[in-house]
Amino acid sequence: MPDGMLAATAAATDRAARQRVHLTVNDVPYDLDLEPRQTLLDTLRDEVGLTGAKPGCNMGNCGACTVLLEGEPVYSCLVLAVECEGRAITTIEGLARGDALDPVQQAFIAHDALQCGFCTPGQILAMKALLARNPHPSDEELERGMAGNLCRCGAYPKILAAGRALGARTP
Repeated sequence: MPDGMLAATAAATDRAARQRVHLTVNDVPYDLDLEPRQTLLDTLRDEVGLTGAKPGCNMGNCGACTVLLEGEPVYSCLVLAVECEGRAITTIEGLARGDALDPVQQAFIAHDALQCGFCTPGQILAMKALLARNPHPSDEELERGMAGNLCRCGAYPKILAAGRALGARTP
């Protein structure tokens, strides 16, 4: 088969393999044609244009890609976008309301709970979900709740201080 025919056949196969997916990201509806194997992380970054969730390990070990799916933290590198059909997704870009930062974002700034900023979006979303489940976590619950998000800069004490402050506890 000539190269041109192979390319046309491959393109037609690719289009046929795509699936229409309806996502709601940060309260905005999206209708996307996606490959069934496409991750939520790649969809958010490449199709929707939101780059707050970061590709880190692509194995669910670091938490840099954490987003909220129906309010629960998930590693978007491990979730297929087609699995999110009709479900609410919140990214770091969706937390602030206009110029008003979310209280978790404010606490991270107030407690200097970030350094390079690479892990910060995932850390903030993990903390948001943790505090939604348990508004007054103990130190142990904070540590356990944040354990799935790595900070290469070592800002853990300040991240925990932000969590304590949000839980109305003394840092």
